[in-house]
Amino acid sequence: MNETIARRLTGLAGIAAAAALIAEVPLYFIYSGPPPDANVLARLLIGIVALAFLIVFVTAFRELVKRVNPAYEWVGTMAFATGLVYATITLVSSGLEAGAVIAADHAIDPTITVSGTYILYGSIGRMMLALFLAALGYGISRTNLLPRWTARSAYVLAGVNLAFVPSLFFGNDPAHFYAANGWGTTALMGAILSYWMLALSISTYRSATRRAPAGCRIPRT
Repeated sequence: MNETIARRLTGLAGIAAAAALIAEVPLYFIYSGPPPDANVLARLLIGIVALAFLIVFVTAFRELVKRVNPAYEWVGTMAFATGLVYATITLVSSGLEAGAVIAADHAIDPTITVSGTYILYGSIGRMMLALFLAALGYGISRTNLLPRWTARSAYVLAGVNLAFVPSLFFGNDPAHFYAANGWGTTALMGAILSYWMLALSISTYRSATRRAPAGCRIPRT
């Protein structure tokens, strides 16, 4: 895979992941009480699709960093590893929620009922995302892979995610902003990530047809 293809694949996978996440988040706010099974399963299915594209994104990003500057391949590998762990944790959480909804004989709110997902979506997910974003930002800044705003915003989002790691001490009411499963800890962070990833991925895709920043190597064809 050459650099141009890696840029396009990273960008397209990120755009697809972001689009799915953007479609998923509003489904959490349609109902004030326990949502119908169809709502829960639909949002989980969309989330599963988003995570599949996220796995492609982190894999292609590792390859892109390797192509641009092999000296920082380890950073791309760290971003890949932490992104993959985040996707795996979230997929497990989705499986636990879906299983509980399918097995229940009445409508339930899995964000409250399925206690095993509290810190998987919350503190653990926030920590993995913080590591992923920090590695992503460092890789971009050291290789001049993309415009500076992408690296700086990645660092900011990493810090914001770290700020939510202690949320496991603040209960399990999803209506509370900073609860272990609160709307700030989970839904808001997911929404911010999705729009940021959309902007990052568009920039990555467009960079395949533009002159690379200083320090990047575009292979001759």
